[in-house]
Formats: sequence, C-alpha cells, structure tokens
Amino acid sequence: MGDNVVLRRAIAELGLRHSELARRINQHTESVSGRLGTVTERTVHNWVSGRTGWPNAKQRAGLEAVFDCSAEALGFTPRGRRPVSPPEGPVRRRTFLTSGPSAVAALAVPMLASRSTVGHADVERASARLQTLDALDDHQGGHTTLERAAVAGAQQAIDLQQNGTAGERVRQRLFGVAAAYTALAAWSCIDSRLFDQAQRHLDRCATLAGLARDSTAQLRVWNSIAILANSQNRYGDALAATRAAQATRITRRDPLFASMAHARVAVALANLRDRQAALRSIGLAGEALGHSIEQPRPTWMAFYGLAELHVLTAIVHERLDEPERAEGASHRALSALPEQFRRNRALATARLALAQVRQGDAELATATAVSVVDLMNGVPPSSRIRTALGDFHRELLTLSVTTPSAREWADRFRAEWSRS
Repeated sequence: MGDNVVLRRAIAELGLRHSELARRINQHTESVSGRLGTVTERTVHNWVSGRTGWPNAKQRAGLEAVFDCSAEALGFTPRGRRPVSPPEGPVRRRTFLTSGPSAVAALAVPMLASRSTVGHADVERASARLQTLDALDDHQGGHTTLERAAVAGAQQAIDLQQNGTAGERVRQRLFGVAAAYTALAAWSCIDSRLFDQAQRHLDRCATLAGLARDSTAQLRVWNSIAILANSQNRYGDALAATRAAQATRITRRDPLFASMAHARVAVALANLRDRQAALRSIGLAGEALGHSIEQPRPTWMAFYGLAELHVLTAIVHERLDEPERAEGASHRALSALPEQFRRNRALATARLALAQVRQGDAELATATAVSVVDLMNGVPPSSRIRTALGDFHRELLTLSVTTPSAREWADRFRAEWSRS
C-alpha cells in the first residue's frame, strides 16, 4: 500500500501540520460526541503513508468536516473495495468560503441515504457540514441561502431519527444536531433582520434543544432570543432570556459560556439604563473569561473570546451614553479580532465610527465608516451592518451636513446602498 498522495496534497493546501490536523479532528469529535477524539500525529502519518487505508467512522467524519469532502475523495478506500482514481480538487473548503451563495446551495442536497439502523457515525456525518456553514457565517454574515442550507441540514438529521432504528443516546444527539442547524438558520435571519422568520426558527430550536437534553444548545437558543429581543427593543424580554441563559448547566461547567452569559446580561441591563448593574455584569464576564481554558467546544462558539467581550463592552458603554469608553473598547476589540471574522470586524468598525461621531469628530468618524465598506470588499453587507452604518449616517448628518467629508460619505453611502 503506497503513500496517500491525495491526502498529502490536501494537507499541504490548507497549510496544516500533522499535529494541527489531529487537533482539529479531535475537536470535531468532541463537538458532536462530547468526548475528545484520539487522533495523534502518528495517526495522521499512518494515513499519509498509506499504512491505514480506511480510518474509523469518527476519524472519517472529522476528516470530512475539516476538508469538506468525502473520505474517498481524500484518497481513502473502503475495506473490500478496489482503489479508484480520486476526483480532482478534493479540498473544497477554502474555495467554498469565497464562492458565495451558489456553493452553499450545494449543501442542501441529502447527505445521507436512508437506512434501517442509525448509529453514532451517522450522527457525525450529519453534523459534518456545520463547521463549514459556521465559517461562512463568520466570513460573510447571514443570508437566505445560508439559512436554507441550515434548514436542510436540520431536516436531514430529523429524518434520520424518524426513519431509522436508533438507541436513545443516538436520538438525543440527532436532535442536538438538528438544533444546531436550526439555531444557525435563526441567527442568519437575525443578522438579515428577518425577525419573524428568526422567531419561528428559535421556537423550533428550543423544542429540539429540549429533546436533545443539551444545555449548550439551550444556552445558544436563549442567547439568540436575547439578541432578537434587543434588536426589536424588547429589553425586558431580552433580560429574561439572558437570565435563562445564565441558568443553563453549561455555564456552571465552563467559564467561557458563563462569560458570554454575563456579557449578554450586561447589554440587556444597559438597554434598560441600569448602569451600575450593567457594569457589574460586564466585569463578571471579564472575570469568568480569565478563568476559561482552551478546550474543544462547538464551532459556533469560536466567535466568543476577548475580542467579542470588548465588542459587547463597547455596546454597553454606547447604550449608557459613554462614547469615549465605547471608542476605547472598540479599538481593543479590533486589535484582538481574528482575521477570519470579517463580518464581526465590520460591525465593530461601524460601532467605532458611531462612537467617534458622537464625540463630535466628523472627519475621523467618516474615515472609519468608509473603511467598513472597504473591508467588505464587494460582499453585500448583512442587514445588521447596514443598520449600524445607517445609525452612523443619521448621527453624522445631525452633526455636520456641509463638510466635504460628510458630503463624500453621503455619496458613498447612497452608492453602496443602491448596489446592495
């Protein structure tokens, strides 16, 4: 058995070391099964050298999630089957992230054939596309095609548990996968400001998370409900949802989730103008984050860390009419944000512009706002970004309508909106 040149080429294309590939696969296994995977550098070496020609089901699911293609397309051959020439271009993940909605539509086709017995390997395959969809959301933001792909993924997981024979644990995990896809569909609608549609997805997601008995999924639902309520100025409902998120079991087990819950409470309290309580909650979020440790978590939580805490801190100060502090927090957020979170970077930059214009610096604020448009680089901005820039636009015109920078921004603003 010779080298697996296809896998070797795929690893090189993504620029991964064997240890990094092993780590990503183990994280995927943890995210779908609750147990860390056991892949090591030696495991990967055996794959590349051809000593292992067909990884086990969990490892195959992890490989397929990382490279976004089948194990066969990576040069592996099922036991008992003769090797065949692999198709060209096995690694599609990087292309997918830059190819837009048409590529997302391809994810809406059925991933699994109907079968009489459903096991954990089927659950892992059903969840394999979540990582890719989460990455696309981080890069571009919510849009209709992403929502549809997520809904299709949820339906496929539901169909598996309804049409196949499975144990209780497998059924719970399938409900958890369906909840994760549905939560992503809801978030895509929130980002697109399709609030009624988002609410329908969240209602469904709450049911699925309950059936899954998954506290992480339940926290995600409450978190999204709070964001939706804040977006609709229902601040009392938002506070109730954030308190429910705080009460989930995962916040007691993992300080990172606890930190996010505290930060969401702070935003809700700031919207209610409870300054002292809001600042206390954002302080608790920072303390909890300081106690968190690196460990495998669901891919949707990749956005939350120090940078996102600074973003939420900026929002708290913005709602409390403290633009100087909001500006400082926004600068800290931008310095800490990873490059792949382009949508989050655009939002943080728009909030920075808003904080600057509220301090009366029209020239600086306008330059900052223009950089948001440049940052999106031709990708249509999500509705949340458009709303943030709209808020800035109104503040700028209130402050100054005659300066060259204000007129230039107004022309750019209208041109971008007419193209979107």
